[in-house]
Amino acid sequence: MKGDLFSSRHMAQPAVAPGMTVENAKCLRYTVNGEMLARQGAMIAYRGNLQFERKGQGVGGMLKRAVTGEGLPLMAVRGQGEAWFAHEAQNCFIVEVEPGDEFTVNGRNVLCFDATLSYRIATVKGAGITGGGLFNSVFTGHGGLGLICEGNPLVIPVSPQYPVYVDTDAIVGWTAGLQTSLHRSQSIGSMLRGGSGEAVQLVFQGEGYVVVRPSEATPQKAGQH
Repeated sequence: MKGDLFSSRHMAQPAVAPGMTVENAKCLRYTVNGEMLARQGAMIAYRGNLQFERKGQGVGGMLKRAVTGEGLPLMAVRGQGEAWFAHEAQNCFIVEVEPGDEFTVNGRNVLCFDATLSYRIATVKGAGITGGGLFNSVFTGHGGLGLICEGNPLVIPVSPQYPVYVDTDAIVGWTAGLQTSLHRSQSIGSMLRGGSGEAVQLVFQGEGYVVVRPSEATPQKAGQH
């Protein structure tokens, strides 16, 4: 067969080492030699001797489902082989979590991760309301964390002199060492309509980085995650 479709630009490359790699902008490849975890329904292809097992609790578990109606069902992938993961053609990227690190991420942005990582559910400090990504998963340990994002993520440094205000629907994640609180401000859209509604931003203070996506969650998509 000939044609651009069969060029090296689209061809799956041979595995180099076990673990997670970026196959292309919209897809991650995981070379499995043991066990890893992934979002249910995110596997688009695999080869080799792999077994897939549904994990009922997922990131956030029953607490998150009960309080926010959200949750991230997970599956364990075990054996030896290769699997490719993607979700709604969103952009994929990898965070390497090292010992002593702590990375907080919105469950809707998790694609797959090493079994060596630990995760727990956490409520954003200072958040007196639910929804809007205010219940997040905190990853610690040592390993790779595959994330997805609608569009290219924006990483904003946070310093004591320059706190960062982020729309609660646009937050992807943030690093350890940041303190969070809620800030209410007059909604620009509401002002244009002559209303008196308020917008809510998540405020990050301290020293670290915050990751945001260049879009807000629509009500339909927010309800899907």
